Amino acid sequence: MSLASAFGFGPRVRYAIVGLGDIAQEALMPGVSHTGNSTITALVSDDPEKLRALGERYGVEHLYPYERFGELLASGEIDAVYIATPNWRHAEFAIPALNAGIHVLCEKPLEISAAKCREIIAASETSGAKLMTAYRLHFEPATLDAIRRIRDGELGELIAFSSCFAQMVDPANHRATSGIEAGPLFDMAPYPINAIRYLFGAEPVEVVSAIGTRHPAAGVGDFDDTLAVTLRMPGDRFAQFTVSYFANDIDTLVVAGTKGAIQMSPCYGFQNGLEQRRQVGSDKAHEAFRATDQFGGELRYFSDAILNDTSVEPDGEEGLADLVVIEAIVEALTTKGRVAIERVERARRIDPTAQEQKLRPVSAPEPVNASSPSRD
Repeated sequence: MSLASAFGFGPRVRYAIVGLGDIAQEALMPGVSHTGNSTITALVSDDPEKLRALGERYGVEHLYPYERFGELLASGEIDAVYIATPNWRHAEFAIPALNAGIHVLCEKPLEISAAKCREIIAASETSGAKLMTAYRLHFEPATLDAIRRIRDGELGELIAFSSCFAQMVDPANHRATSGIEAGPLFDMAPYPINAIRYLFGAEPVEVVSAIGTRHPAAGVGDFDDTLAVTLRMPGDRFAQFTVSYFANDIDTLVVAGTKGAIQMSPCYGFQNGLEQRRQVGSDKAHEAFRATDQFGGELRYFSDAILNDTSVEPDGEEGLADLVVIEAIVEALTTKGRVAIERVERARRIDPTAQEQKLRPVSAPEPVNASSPSRD
């Protein structure tokens, strides 16, 4: 593979950004230049104005509509793609890219079904091209610190987890009008589900309960705007979370053990530094972690793995492990009963020492034909 080089930096992985919505424009693209090992060489969108304006902004010459994605893969212009399309279009672009030997960094959820996830994983295994699910918190300092403390036994045996994650979604945003696959279960629940799995270091075994509600004033489509879920973990431990498109912005979690507890708030966001409040016995502490460029950090990690031919975490199986939980929740919402969760054996988990990234935050420029999903 021929990798682009830049004066003063060494090799850089050449990326195509596929899908130019708010997350790509606000969060990922502004930080690519300071990774030191990544560059944008192509953009893919069906919006000609986005392609033109963002091409000029980032000095990108290779601009493609979605229908010409196959031409891009054969062009020799890229080494990897970052996929930020709507959830149900991830496999559409990930599988052809992987089949062509192009590495894939795909936004979460990896897809909208376990079956689609497995197709993506199979394409990666067949071609040897790398696949990473874009779980940026796997590289974030406050998150990794909590994992280290738990693994060191600071909290004792973990007993319970609780989380609330909400945003007031604009009814005009596509998330409000594209069905359950764009709703809070697929869009927001991957955060607490993934946190449950990396904090416990274990896989949920059962959906104990899942209930949803629809507030008329939320203005969303034919799906629950708010959901509350209880999962059973191995050893009869419990994890609960609520996600909502109709509550004021909040992202908080508490993980409690026999010796202590950690509360994080904020815990999932990327605009500011995350914070911990800890209690071990009667000792209490509060720590505000410095903000980092979470998207630039995960991109730098992925490019490093490509350049050095090392394995990645979080891989495709990490994305699959969350999808089987989501599918069980969907079934529980329908049956109103308990649902066993399919077992996904994890060969690898987070390495807090090797994965931490501390790139400085970057400012987001004015978006082009894209907006935050939240109401003003």
